[in-house]
Amino acid sequence: MPSERTEVQVRPGDEADLEALTDLYNHYVRETAVTFDTVVFRPEERRPWLLSHPKDGPHRLLVAQGSDSGLRPSRVLGYATSSPLRPKSAYATSVEVSVYCAPDAAGRGIGTLLYRALLDALAGEDLHRAYAGITLPNEASVRLHERFGFRHIGTYGEVGRKFGRYWDVAWYERPLGPRA
Repeated sequence: MPSERTEVQVRPGDEADLEALTDLYNHYVRETAVTFDTVVFRPEERRPWLLSHPKDGPHRLLVAQGSDSGLRPSRVLGYATSSPLRPKSAYATSVEVSVYCAPDAAGRGIGTLLYRALLDALAGEDLHRAYAGITLPNEASVRLHERFGFRHIGTYGEVGRKFGRYWDVAWYERPLGPRA
């Protein structure tokens, strides 16, 4: 869980967060294989993504905002999303979920707070399943997803190439809705 010195609020993301969210995501684009994007974004390029996540409904963007005992101003510590799994209408009751934490906020329970809030919000929607892809190796992400009841359903071997090597992506699934 977040340290006692950290005050964290989870709330819907909005346009005022665009620059911070873009900066956070660009860290993962530049430094990791967690995302297979290979070119950093400008905030205006990420605006359609942000606007595709309204404050309610099955496709959401939740932001963790906090500060460390007034030592730093309140800032975006991470975010979680639920997005369409695939564009065809028969997939409408399935979502792909993801969570990203600021590098200095990792391991402090921010991802747990975000996923708890996201999955609670999705419980009232007409959804059947949530899916998550995890670039391997990533034990922290595997543990987080398993903690929330996701189960491994398969792995795409060497499905993406980034930083001059191929990466596997493990896929996880979790029931949603009244029977979850």
